[in-house]
This record gives sequence, C-alpha cells and structure tokens, in this order.
Amino acid sequence: MLTKIYSNQNPKKRRIIRIITTSVIALLLGIAAWLIFHKKDAPAPFRPTVTVAPVISDDVEIYGEYVGSVKAQQFVEIRARVEGYLEKMLFAEGKYISKGQLLFVINQEQYRAKVNRAKAQLAKDEALALKSKRDLERIRPLYEQNAASRLDLDNAQAAFETAKAQVEMSKADLAQAQLELGYTEVRSPISGYISERNVDLGTLVGPGAKSLLATIVKSDTVLVDFNLTTLDYLRSKERNVDLNRNDATRKWQPNVSVTLADNSTYPYKGLLDFAEQQVDPNTGTFSVRAKLPNPESALLPGQFTKVKLLLDVREGATVVPQRAVSREKGGAHIFIMHPDSVVEKRFVELGPERGNDVVVERGLAPDEIVVVEGFHKLTPGMKVIPVTVNDESSDLTADNNEG
Repeated sequence: MLTKIYSNQNPKKRRIIRIITTSVIALLLGIAAWLIFHKKDAPAPFRPTVTVAPVISDDVEIYGEYVGSVKAQQFVEIRARVEGYLEKMLFAEGKYISKGQLLFVINQEQYRAKVNRAKAQLAKDEALALKSKRDLERIRPLYEQNAASRLDLDNAQAAFETAKAQVEMSKADLAQAQLELGYTEVRSPISGYISERNVDLGTLVGPGAKSLLATIVKSDTVLVDFNLTTLDYLRSKERNVDLNRNDATRKWQPNVSVTLADNSTYPYKGLLDFAEQQVDPNTGTFSVRAKLPNPESALLPGQFTKVKLLLDVREGATVVPQRAVSREKGGAHIFIMHPDSVVEKRFVELGPERGNDVVVERGLAPDEIVVVEGFHKLTPGMKVIPVTVNDESSDLTADNNEG
C-alpha cells in the first residue's frame, strides 16, 4: 500500500522524499561512526591527588603539665639573740654575702662586763677550791694518826667537793657570758643574697624587742613545688616509675623542665627529690618537689611557673601526623595506601599525642603509607595519585618561583 502511495506521487515529490531519506540515513550513520571512533578515547576513572607520609617508629616522651611555685633552697631569717641597741650594719643590702660574714653589731658593753664578772668569779672559786684541797690534804694524815676526828675529815672533804662544784658553775657562767657576747656580732649562717635591713641603727633589738634584722636567700639551687594528679601517678606506676626514686637501670629519669615568664624554656632541667605519700582529699592531688640549678638567678623564689614532668617514654612507638587521623563517633580511622596506590580505610586505636603527631596503639605497622591530606574525597578501594610531603613542598616552591 505504501508503494502504491509513493508511486502516486509526482516525480518532483518523490525526489524530495528520496533526498530527505538519504540525508537522515547518512546522519545516523555519521553519528554511529563518531560514537564508535570516540569510544576508545573515553576518559579514565577519576584518580584524586593526595599527600602521603610513611608511618614511623620513634621514642615518644609523655609529659604532664602543671603550675609550680619556686622556692629558695634555703631561706634564713637573721634575728638578734641578745637584747641591745644596734650599733653597726656591715653589708650592702641586696648583695651576695658569704657564710660567716659579719652583718650587724649590737652594743657589747654590758655583755663584756658580764664576761669580766664571770672570769673574776671563776678565779675566786678556783682559789677557794685550791684552799679546800690543801685543807683536806692536811687533815687526812692527822685523822690516820688519830690527831683529828672523823667529823673534821668529813667537813674538809665536803668543803673540797663544794668548792670543785662551784668552780664548774663559774666556768658555765663564763661560757654563757662569752656566748652572749658573741651573739652581739651577728654573722651570716649561709652564703646567699641578703634582703634590706628590717631595723635602723640605734634601734633596741633582741628577745624583748624587734628581733628580725634581715633575711638571706640561697637560690643558686631552687626548689619547684607542684601538685601531681592521681591519674598521672597511676600511669607512672603502670610503667614502674617510682617518683621518689631515680632508677639507674632505666635509660631515662622523670626530669622536670620549666617555662619562664616570657614563655621561653629554662635551659636547665631538674629531677624530683620528694613526693608526698598521701593525697589531699580536697584537690585529689599530692605534692611533688623538684630541684633545679639556678646559677644565673633566672628563677626567683616566690614566682609561679609552668612545669613539665617527664612521666614516660614510649620506646619504638608507632607515630603518624595528627592531620592524618579522622575522628568520628565510632572511633578514629586512617586511610592507608597500598603499593598499587589503592587506598584502604582502617580503624585505629590512638594513644598519647606528641606535638603534631599522635601514637597509634593498634591498627598500623611501621613503614606503611598513610594519607595525610585529601582523604575527605576518598572512598575505600579508590586508586590515587600520591604526593609525598617533600614532593609537595618542592612543587609549591617551583610554582612560587614561576610566579
């Protein structure tokens, strides 16, 4: 029937239909050929560029941070031990003084008089003792010859013993008088820096008056007190670290470092020399003390400072950059890259942090490769284009130079 309709058309219409049909068929053939030709040049699957880094094995130091207060190794109050008027001050305030250096002199006249009186009394008692001895020596042979009674001998013996006792008392009185005279010269018991004077010259000082004259601080070595939490204490015990004792068999000791007021690190480290054996029930902490050298007097007694205590050293720990870790509700995971550049999502157990790194307790092995940047666009099993951290830095430098 179509052939009949087509044959009924005039020649001109048949020619137009033939041209249109031929054009449509040619267009379809062209499209099919183009598709077949470009099928070989189809784009490859998307491979994102990521930054990778190797998992390393390293010794990780674990610190606890606290607030500490600095104390002088020795702090001595200089006090007057005898009463009198202050006559001399023989030091420069705020300066370093030596042990035994003469600092103050208290009026000595009455104490010299006491010494002279005690000396005279001792001489008198020694003379009486000598006479009593001679009397006893004369009476004893007379008693043996029945020329003196027993009572005479006993009286002579008692007089001699009393005289000897009196001599001993006089010697003690003289020693006490000389001691008090010595107290009029106030000397430094230690070497250190002395404060300003607390009294003026001419002031009555001593037991019945103002006795505190000055203070001396020995701070070439200082003590730093801070409070350790019970949790840190238990963690140290788990690693067999005794904070009261330094173990010579261990490669490391629980040393202490402090931070100065300008946030710089103090160049000298110290060791713990005391740890309280009971916990404060009000704070849940216990007192710990460290001793640090202070040759330049950079640490001043009374100041507060930040304290870092080395609690543990994790030897041969597995360490990765913190930026490689993704934390989520179910835990933490890391993308690792296999030798064929295919990535795998792996859940890990994290340990303590060290600066920009973190310890991985379980889930990774040393020398594996982890993705540190670009993992947000990854899915497990995807193939990636890896760029190491060093290569990435080089590319950035080259781009900057070209710019």
